[in-house]
Amino acid sequence: MGVADMKHEKCLGTVLRRVIAASTMTSILTVLVIVLAVVTALFPPLVLERVVNNLTAGRGVALSLAFSYLGLIALSGLLESGQNVMITVFGQKVTHGLRSALCAKLRRLPAAYFTSHEAGKIASRFVNDVDTVDSLFTDGIVSMFADGCKVVSILIVIFYKSMGLGFLMLLVTPLLFAMTRLFQKRMLKAQLENRVAVSKVNNHVPETIRNIRMIHVLLREKYMEQRYDDYIGESYRATDKSNLYDSIYSPIVIFVSSCVIAVMMVCASMGGGIREFFGISVGTAVAVIAYVGQVFAPLESLGMEIQNIQSAVAGVKRIDEFLAEPEREMPDDSNAGKSSDAVPIVRFDHVRFGYGEDSDVLQNLSFTVSKGEAVTFVGRTGAGKSTVFRLLLGLYRPLEGRVLIKGSGASGIPDEKKRRLIGYVEQSFHLVEGTVAEQISLFDPAVARKQVENAAKLVGLHESILALPDGYDTPASEAAFSQGQFQLLSIARAIAASPEILLLDEITANLDSDTEQRVLDALERAAEGRTVLSISHRLQEHVNGQRIIRIGGQL
Repeated sequence: MGVADMKHEKCLGTVLRRVIAASTMTSILTVLVIVLAVVTALFPPLVLERVVNNLTAGRGVALSLAFSYLGLIALSGLLESGQNVMITVFGQKVTHGLRSALCAKLRRLPAAYFTSHEAGKIASRFVNDVDTVDSLFTDGIVSMFADGCKVVSILIVIFYKSMGLGFLMLLVTPLLFAMTRLFQKRMLKAQLENRVAVSKVNNHVPETIRNIRMIHVLLREKYMEQRYDDYIGESYRATDKSNLYDSIYSPIVIFVSSCVIAVMMVCASMGGGIREFFGISVGTAVAVIAYVGQVFAPLESLGMEIQNIQSAVAGVKRIDEFLAEPEREMPDDSNAGKSSDAVPIVRFDHVRFGYGEDSDVLQNLSFTVSKGEAVTFVGRTGAGKSTVFRLLLGLYRPLEGRVLIKGSGASGIPDEKKRRLIGYVEQSFHLVEGTVAEQISLFDPAVARKQVENAAKLVGLHESILALPDGYDTPASEAAFSQGQFQLLSIARAIAASPEILLLDEITANLDSDTEQRVLDALERAAEGRTVLSISHRLQEHVNGQRIIRIGGQL
């Protein structure tokens, strides 16, 4: 499922329903394989029952019966593996669909969202929280369905074979499940305590190294050593608890299953109504013993699956909150960027804007820029010069007034048209994973290779790129270009789509004089025939700028 298919989802439930609907065949096949695996696993003990009954009755065992038993064992193993594969495939489809939806959502979020949320927390939605949802299905709901089917089907067969034993298992199974959950909770708590202790140890060591001089001066070595020993001790105690619970659990399960089998045998050997209630043949006893052994593994898994579902709730909530975030307007203005030459190419009409309440950066800002004009914005640091560019790029909407490009609202220009209208050159070049050509085209299919090469020629990088091992197809890296060449790449990227407007944001601020001159010469060539808005006195001189607009009053 592509990103475009996920454009309207604003809650996790809607996304998941769409993903599952798009993967109907996978879902059906997963359920079918699970059912077949469960049903097939029931047959080997039944065949074994016939074999044992024939042997106890003094009859021979047909070769076909023996081969049937072996074949069913093999088929059961294959279907079990197939079940695991299908659950994994289903989880991958859910993960892919969810990440596509999150990616589409990310594209529609306003710029203000990224200023108020840390990048690491946003990234965690795509990694940790999506993995949590994947675990919710693969190691939670779907696996719980499979294990639940196993337990129920085995209990039904045991009831059919021996009603007495069926009632006995019905009594024992919930008690065993409760015990399993108790041990799992205790083990999980111990594991969490160990993680906390290990985290303390990991933080303590670099903290000690950073402050080693102060520790020596203040004679606090013994204190720091004692703290380290305390943290290590916490970790050891937590690990011991976890190992203790793990070592106790398995023998208890074995003991309970042995008790069930022993009770079954004793009752089956008794006379009267009890024997009739529990009465079973030797073959049936063997089959039932096999079934009893098969019950405990899915019971243990069910406990962990419930734990996984409970753990996934927080991740599901965070994704749901992310999908519900307010989105920027995404109008489809077919007339955006189209106007007569009589209309100013850029117009600010009494614009007020701030990044928070009672913190206006721009107040009542008005100006116009004609087509082909070169304008330089000046003002003190923090006056709002870069904010003007962000409003022009449609990253933010003014609180009051209008920001117009060729007569259309800047925020109303569709993204696919914006690059043909505006080229933006920042102070530093942001490398993306890909080839040198893709650094310029930014994977835009509308930007042909010829346009990429022409942009590189215009800024004077063509020969340098051809000198690389694979020319334009060389994977880009920090070592491939100098700082000045990266800035030239930034200019080439901005003009590759032949925009009408160039925005230059102090792009020579961090360059030495020789490199600066080269960049300025490239800008002079790139600015020809375009409207240029810049934030720099030096740039103004080299793009024939005759006009200065002051932002934020006098300097």
